[in-house]
Amino acid sequence: MAEIVFLVEPDPEGGFVARALGHAIVTQAESEDELREMVRDAVRCHFDEDELDRPRVIRLHFVRDEVIAA
Repeated sequence: MAEIVFLVEPDPEGGFVARALGHAIVTQAESEDELREMVRDAVRCHFDEDELDRPRVIRLHFVRDEVIAA
């Protein structure tokens, strides 16, 4: 696998939640820098036994809702 994509959304209680698309991987963190480390660690743990299948690139797709006046 060349790449894994995480959907990153703000956590209502603060920080961020990241969910991998197509894999059962979820992690959270208080800051973007911490989130990057948590995602790397979660991917390493998830693909621990399948090192050859471990993705080489992790893509973080940040999503946010924005409400504006009409």
